[in-house]
Amino acid sequence: MNRVKEAALLAIGLVVLGLCIKWGIDDFANKDRTVTVKGLAEKEVAADKVTWPIQTKELGDDLPSLYTKINATTDKVKRFLKQNGVKDEEISVNAPEVVDLQAERYGSDNHRYRYNITSTVTVTSHNVKLVRGIIARQGELLRQGVAVVDGGYGNGVTYEYVSFQKMKPEMMEEAIKNAEKTAQQFADNSSSELGKIMSASQGQFSIDDRDANTPYIKNVRGVITVTYSLKD
Repeated sequence: MNRVKEAALLAIGLVVLGLCIKWGIDDFANKDRTVTVKGLAEKEVAADKVTWPIQTKELGDDLPSLYTKINATTDKVKRFLKQNGVKDEEISVNAPEVVDLQAERYGSDNHRYRYNITSTVTVTSHNVKLVRGIIARQGELLRQGVAVVDGGYGNGVTYEYVSFQKMKPEMMEEAIKNAEKTAQQFADNSSSELGKIMSASQGQFSIDDRDANTPYIKNVRGVITVTYSLKD
């Protein structure tokens, strides 16, 4: 009788052991079943900061008189800006830059004037709409005898979107939702059930001009990479 009980217990133990091994194997087989997808969030926003450097030049041979002229020109530019709604704290004036053309090592000696003096008045404002309107009317300065010159590469009008951090959480949430949709589609196609998030990486956010003609409209783009588990 004892042998029968021992045999029965041994049989039950072997069955339980077999089930445990099977569950372990199934769990191990399903452990690495994952899908990694990318989620994209993209928005168009208006720039909320503008920087506008306004450069004027004077040429001549007498430095004192040139300084007088350039200061008068700078005052006209500042007055024009204030009359059109730009605030004092949004205007900054750099010290005039003087180039002695005769002292230029690699320059030509055929200069009509000796000195080239440049003044830069910079407008930095969050009222982009206002400043854009003034830029479109800067020709009015010509009537006052002020010629605004091209500042060249690196000295043009620049537009920025500085409120990005405020919208970043919302964009990340949207990117995760889009990633989940893609992962769910993959799970459906493979007759699986989408599980929990195993890992996620933020990826990169970028802010670019929408196009070359509208630098005041920005395209904000964020990509997040998410790994989900899959179940049968």
